[in-house]
Amino acid sequence: MSNRDALTGKGSMFGGHRKHRRGSSGGGGAWSFRAQTTLRQWKPNLRKVRLENVITGRIENLKISMKTYKKLRQGSVVENYKISEKTSVK
Repeated sequence: MSNRDALTGKGSMFGGHRKHRRGSSGGGGAWSFRAQTTLRQWKPNLRKVRLENVITGRIENLKISMKTYKKLRQGSVVENYKISEKTSVK
């Protein structure tokens, strides 16, 4: 299973964490006092939800991000899917 939103395609982001900001002219040479970097990964906040396809009427279990879930919870339709009325708690 991939760490990807099934509707919007939002996935993992990669980058680096710097321990502090020190310029290249930190002392002796240009590279003698570089700031420490750690590679890291930011993962999307995913949730399994039962969604109904508006066109076909089929109910499917999809992993979507919380940002997409909040849009669907407000009543909007995203990529022809909406929250299934059969499973929503009122």
